Amino acid sequence: MTFSIPCTGDVVAGDIIEFTEAVFAGTFRKPRYVGERTVQAEVLRDSYGAGKQQHTFTLKVLSSAGAEPLAAGTVTTRKGRNVYRNGTRRAAWAVEADRRAALDEKHTRGDLARAVRAERVGGFQ
Repeated sequence: MTFSIPCTGDVVAGDIIEFTEAVFAGTFRKPRYVGERTVQAEVLRDSYGAGKQQHTFTLKVLSSAGAEPLAAGTVTTRKGRNVYRNGTRRAAWAVEADRRAALDEKHTRGDLARAVRAERVGGFQ
């Protein structure tokens, strides 16, 4: 599979993506950097947290390489900021117009979540 389309900041449910993440060992208080891991995964769903609009993805790992690789078939979650941190690429959809519709729906949900939070906390949109 070829991951030739940059999609940093615009991943949607249904995408098959590739990204790199830092891997740490040890405790929360004393983490130790182990290395980097490249993950290829299918995005099963995405959501915006009600409190802070933190974008979260549910991923099904297709393959993984590098430090402490994840097993294929593992379902995991990642914050959007971590998926996007080092750049994200995706495979092409069979019908890119279907992806555009999913992207528009995602952006509508994000706009609504930001508006609700701005109203609640009196901040900026």
